[in-house]
Amino acid sequence: MTFSEIKDTLAAAGIENCDGEARILLEEFSGDALENAVERRISHEPLQYIIGKWDFYREEYFVSPSCLIPRSDTEILVDYLVKNLPQNASFLDLCTGSGCIAISTAKNRRDARGKACDISSDALAIAEKNKAHNGVPAVDFFIGDVTIPFASDEKFDCIVSNPPYIRSEDMNSLEKELSHEPRIALDGGDDGMHFYRAIVKNYKDNLKCDGFFAFEMGYDQRDDVALLAKEHGFKFEEIYDYGGNFRVAILKRN
Repeated sequence: MTFSEIKDTLAAAGIENCDGEARILLEEFSGDALENAVERRISHEPLQYIIGKWDFYREEYFVSPSCLIPRSDTEILVDYLVKNLPQNASFLDLCTGSGCIAISTAKNRRDARGKACDISSDALAIAEKNKAHNGVPAVDFFIGDVTIPFASDEKFDCIVSNPPYIRSEDMNSLEKELSHEPRIALDGGDDGMHFYRAIVKNYKDNLKCDGFFAFEMGYDQRDDVALLAKEHGFKFEEIYDYGGNFRVAILKRN
């Protein structure tokens, strides 16, 4: 297939960035493999799953349908950690998925050490692969369910998470590509706040006295997280994404 043929095929299927994606597919595949990749893409399987890897922050990550695809909005959260963690910080990353938050943070803050958990063993297998690929020994992964109390009294300078935050009623109206990503990593309950409430309740005692929570959130969840912070005695700071939308919440002890 030629570049023009691929571009036109993608455009006819409603793929917005048909030009850029056609170039990527041509760089990654040839022959029958290329035709198969194009067929997968016009069925709206995410490009990242088709090529099996994606760039995030300053690193490259393997991805699979067992974990969410790393997105540029999440780089805002990582950048905050890289710039604001104290020296020799310890952090805990909850709902880690591909491990991109923990790995990129530790990769760019060599003095920091992290732990990271996910409920999915398949996701953690990808995270371990990404840890090795990026040469980051300072992150330890483990199976964990954030909806139950943490079985450790260890204290951290930061507890960070990009948990599921889409409202359950909105799950069936998402763009086609998201239907290929794991529902367990997207569905945040009736109001999208289920996991944030659980994390603050179950992990607040694992923050050091000057520690903080750092959450990626939906653009319309500012008021909800501000109320959650107030209920648990935290100060709330907001950070906005590249499009000017609310994206990251920082909760610090009063």
